[in-house]
Amino acid sequence: MSNNNGYFSTTIPPSTAKATTPGAHDADVPVAQPTSLKRVVSGAALKELLASGSSSQTKTPSKVDNMFQNYSHSEIARDTATIKNSVIMHLTATFLRTPTSMDSGHAYLASAFSVRDRLLQRWNLTNEFHDRMKAKRVYYMSLEFLIGRTFDNALLALDLRKEYGQTLGEVGFRLEDIIDEERDAALGNGGLGRLAACYVDSMACSDYPGWGYGLRYKYGMFQQQILNGYQVEVPDCWLDSPNPWEFPRPDVTYPVKFYGHLVRDPNNDDRYIWESNVVYDAMAFDVPVPGYGTTNVGNIRLWSCKTNSLFDLNKFNSGDYGGATGGQVAAQILTDVLYPNDNTNDGKELRLRQEYLFCSATMQDIIARFKKTGRPMSELPELAAIQLNDTHPTLGVPELMRILLDEEEMSWDDAWEVTTRTFAFTNHTILPEAMEKWPVPMLDKILPRHMGIIYKINLYFLQAVEKRFPGDRDLLRRISIIEESNPQQVRMAFLACVGSHKVNGVAAIHSDIIKQTIFKDFVRIQGEDKFINKTNGVSPRRWMNECNPDMSDLITDVVGDRSWVNDLAKVKKLEERVADEDFRRRWWDAKQKNKQRLAEYILTTTGIQVNPNALFDVQVKRIHEYKRQLMNILSVIYRYHCLKQMTPEVRAKELHRVVIFAGKAASGYWVAKQVIKLINAVAEVVNADEEIGDVLKVVFIPDYSVTAAEYIIPASDISQHISTAGTEASGTSNMKFVLNGGIILGTVDGANIEIGEEIGEEQIFFFGCLAHEVEDFRHYLRFNQPKPDDALQTAFDMIQRNTFGDGAIFQPLIDSVVRGGDVYLLSVDFPSYIQAHNAVEDAYRNREEWITKSILSVARMSKFSSDRSIQEYAEEVWNIEPVRVTSCSMGI
Repeated sequence: MSNNNGYFSTTIPPSTAKATTPGAHDADVPVAQPTSLKRVVSGAALKELLASGSSSQTKTPSKVDNMFQNYSHSEIARDTATIKNSVIMHLTATFLRTPTSMDSGHAYLASAFSVRDRLLQRWNLTNEFHDRMKAKRVYYMSLEFLIGRTFDNALLALDLRKEYGQTLGEVGFRLEDIIDEERDAALGNGGLGRLAACYVDSMACSDYPGWGYGLRYKYGMFQQQILNGYQVEVPDCWLDSPNPWEFPRPDVTYPVKFYGHLVRDPNNDDRYIWESNVVYDAMAFDVPVPGYGTTNVGNIRLWSCKTNSLFDLNKFNSGDYGGATGGQVAAQILTDVLYPNDNTNDGKELRLRQEYLFCSATMQDIIARFKKTGRPMSELPELAAIQLNDTHPTLGVPELMRILLDEEEMSWDDAWEVTTRTFAFTNHTILPEAMEKWPVPMLDKILPRHMGIIYKINLYFLQAVEKRFPGDRDLLRRISIIEESNPQQVRMAFLACVGSHKVNGVAAIHSDIIKQTIFKDFVRIQGEDKFINKTNGVSPRRWMNECNPDMSDLITDVVGDRSWVNDLAKVKKLEERVADEDFRRRWWDAKQKNKQRLAEYILTTTGIQVNPNALFDVQVKRIHEYKRQLMNILSVIYRYHCLKQMTPEVRAKELHRVVIFAGKAASGYWVAKQVIKLINAVAEVVNADEEIGDVLKVVFIPDYSVTAAEYIIPASDISQHISTAGTEASGTSNMKFVLNGGIILGTVDGANIEIGEEIGEEQIFFFGCLAHEVEDFRHYLRFNQPKPDDALQTAFDMIQRNTFGDGAIFQPLIDSVVRGGDVYLLSVDFPSYIQAHNAVEDAYRNREEWITKSILSVARMSKFSSDRSIQEYAEEVWNIEPVRVTSCSMGI
């Protein structure tokens, strides 16, 4: 089979696969061996390289060489006439419309496909170059990628926004309206997925050869609707319309087995033959990730089940229509929904099979690409670095072992060395209940070979530990990958830890806590050097340049050009303008424009009219008890009570405030859903109270997404990051808000601490207990039920007096604080939380002080660029260097 100019690895269909390596017929293509990957190849040198191969070899150019040599490297012209012709061509030839019948939806699709043509050209050339340079790649495995919308991001990366705006304007459309036609890709849910998207963006922009790997969800997690104040989940049918930003790869398909039994190889004790009658094909869909300021383009490869071969025509013809399609349905549901509800045994099994499909297809693809180099399998870590983004991809460890043992016939010791040198693991949680575990009977039934490998990994690990610490059986119990419970459980975080050469947390405090708690024994056994910190970051392209154009233009004026987008340290120059009256006025005006834009968005999405001159107080993130949206809404109730006690004259002098919530609760998370109901119940009462008017408004924006965040984040005055100290690993929304000139109200937790260190604690409003105090408070509250302070009790009383509807509905929320041990310490932190709110209002009333805080905050935030994070990973974890192809070197 063709392998597409050596770019995409290709699998042989299962019926003919045998021992043939996908793409192996290209292994003898002449390839230059670079003395250093960190270089830019000149145009003349590259053309010679691609045409003739390594200077140390003389070979007859292959057909692939000739094809590539004749390939045009000239970029498509950038003038508006060419753009218009391209858009019309796609309109007529791709979508069978005429210019006279074009609506905004088709204008978007035609324009997007036109942009895609340009992106695809760079994409192919980038990957062809990386293949031929045999560059080491990083493979970032994440169960979710919250990439948001692509069209505007691609226009900015290609520096074509002005040209496309002009072209569309000539045919009667506003570019902003066309951008709004795109739906968010439903491939992620929260911070984990958004971090993965930022990291792939940074790899592309920083010229690191790297791909993301994930799953292509047909319906996402869910679309959140609010009915009678409650969250209702409905399918997010984001793929109903054509998706210009993905490329189906039917030629890149791998078989994935489930269930069955094992047959030992009589000639090799380490090798088994896995015989299974349940085999699904995982098919690749590629999503290009444009680099800003570079011609390099990254990639996210997503897997979906290919179901055509599972249709049983004989059953169909016999009238058994359900049986004929049963295999198709069983396969398809694996990639239908992100995080299927696992409150049932069937849900757990579905989730496990979903994760394995992802891991198996990814490992097979990485191995197939590596084999094209012709190098021995023992050298895999020299060309591949695999990063596990949390525990969801951990099955990749036993899957790689399976491939090396059973298919490559390596010895156990050699396979284990390759595996541990290849994998690295990012831990994203502190909460023990969030640690992923799988029941041993379930894993043994679905993945019998992997359960055997995990047993053996655990056995050898415990044996090695016992030699060093003889007689310490409690230590062995604590560190065992297999938890001795009923039933036994596989601790995936421990498996990822044992199977990786580096383990990192995502903020300084988080990394310290996991070394002192969940991985304390592993640090003692495996050494301090293995456990490191890599503070998260966010992409300045998406979270400044794209979502906040007016502020970005101001920064560009100060820096002198837009190079700061890829070098955030340059925003430090803003400090030089902090006393410039004209600059300060323009800064304030940019913020007010963003607030007006958000006010219009709120009106459109919720029907609630808010005053853009009010203080915008925002908490947007996944709804969870430890993130304490409950504490926020209880403070709103108390504020409402205080306002109601005032005379109209006094109330009129109060600072106006709009409190904005957004976020999804997991479908099986009842408590979080009750919090959403309470927020909406309070909003309904407060917003209808004519006495209160604009002094206080409460808004819950449904179906929080990247696009919604792009409206909300630039408009915030204050953003709340109020997790119980020691429970938030890092957070990244806090970084986004501050990068857009917002001020944080938060606990001393996660990345809040490092943000405060960078921007100065006078630019942030801290409150609440500290992480080292939490366990003492929890211990006290387990055995005592202190009366809440007056403010918190007032909020409880208003709920119980049915001020916001039937108070009995919300009694369990109150009980969790006053009778349930108050695990997340709402009652402990509430008094200082109210004081912090008062301090915020005092500061906001002083406009000049607030502007100073805002400017200085942005100026000092360069540490929190995802480019910095990726550079640290590249140097300290992955051992890779940038490999850049410039426009000149490709003849563009």
